[in-house]
Amino acid sequence: MWIKNAHLVDPGSGLERDGDICIKDGKIVSIGESLSINRDSVSKEDVVIDGTGLVAAPGLIDVHVHFRDPGFTYKEDIYTGARAAAKGGFTTVVCMANTKPPVDNEETLQYIIEEGKKTGIHVLQAAAVSKGLQGKELTDMALLKAKGAAGFTDDGIPLLDEALVKEAMERAAELDLPLSFHEEVPAFIKNNGINHGKVSEQLGIYGSPALAEDSLVARDCMIALHTGATIDIQHISSAASVKMVKLAKELGADVYAEVTPHHFTLTEEAVLKYGTLAKMNPPLRTEKDRQAIIQGLKDGSIDIIATDHAPHSKEEKERPLTEAPSGITGLETALGLAVTNLVRPGHLTMMELMEKMSLNPARLYRLDSGFIKEGAAADLVIFDPNEEWIAGEYASKSSNTPFTGEKLFGKVKYTICSGQIVYQDEKD
Repeated sequence: MWIKNAHLVDPGSGLERDGDICIKDGKIVSIGESLSINRDSVSKEDVVIDGTGLVAAPGLIDVHVHFRDPGFTYKEDIYTGARAAAKGGFTTVVCMANTKPPVDNEETLQYIIEEGKKTGIHVLQAAAVSKGLQGKELTDMALLKAKGAAGFTDDGIPLLDEALVKEAMERAAELDLPLSFHEEVPAFIKNNGINHGKVSEQLGIYGSPALAEDSLVARDCMIALHTGATIDIQHISSAASVKMVKLAKELGADVYAEVTPHHFTLTEEAVLKYGTLAKMNPPLRTEKDRQAIIQGLKDGSIDIIATDHAPHSKEEKERPLTEAPSGITGLETALGLAVTNLVRPGHLTMMELMEKMSLNPARLYRLDSGFIKEGAAADLVIFDPNEEWIAGEYASKSSNTPFTGEKLFGKVKYTICSGQIVYQDEKD
């Protein structure tokens, strides 16, 4: 496979230039300017992609997805989730453990890993921190690592036992795997999914205050500092939490923070417009919080953009606001939302965006990817940063997103995983 005349953006080396890429046997074999194609050595099966006007970057890596398999496959399954990921430019995803049964055992873990191998992209699985996601007893983390767990998380459910959290961090540090934390204290929340503020008051409900997030972020940053564990603060949403992560980094803690496209794009006002499609945990907060998140992306306090892809059925999302489940889909709109809301306004360069969407996620999960170099696996996304498109017609089983119909820039043209085209825009 030859990619000709593309604009190469490699966050691994920091190099950005126009050039060509040659791929053979799933690997990048050469990178350069005007690589000559020996027509005598090109067979009819070889693919030549004209990258003129397109960005070629490392395949995107999403450290936070829900594929709902096993147990909730009416919302999504491993295959439809992987197709949605490929369409969005992602070559690697990390699935969360809150399936049914949860991924707290070898059998469920092995099922997801084996089915993931059939999808064409890299489907990694995080195992549960606690047995049954009950927050009372740790899983056999060493065994689960040996069986292929990429990391550990009880995402969707906060861990409230400090002693358990400390022990989990100590074990994870020994195993050299990351822990990801869902930071919300239930005692401070009366109605989840909606920020406690002027919109919740207008709706006549209490909602979820930033305090619920801030208090646990502070706790876990400090425990990480003292245990040496690598932790990921998931879907950060409040200005105070961003500041605490920044402080923890300055103190020497190995803390990563991820933010979703919906949290750097929307505010609590979206609930009035979109209803349950704008309901998520943690909730959309104020414009001040949104601006603090963008600043955190700019100054490095926030390392990763992750989708928290959370599919739900149409029937579930049509329930009343206080009864509908929280969460939105995100794999197919993430790159477009980031290009539109971060790169085009000048908040991030394209190189910085690729750091947040490929290199840093790879570093968190100790993956040998997130860069473009000779000898590396050919995991690439090729996209047009200037093409305007309208969100819709999803590969996911579910379409619970407020971004349907939104005009976005940054259209994925090809997703290449291990040297194979796993998604190609129909126009090409």
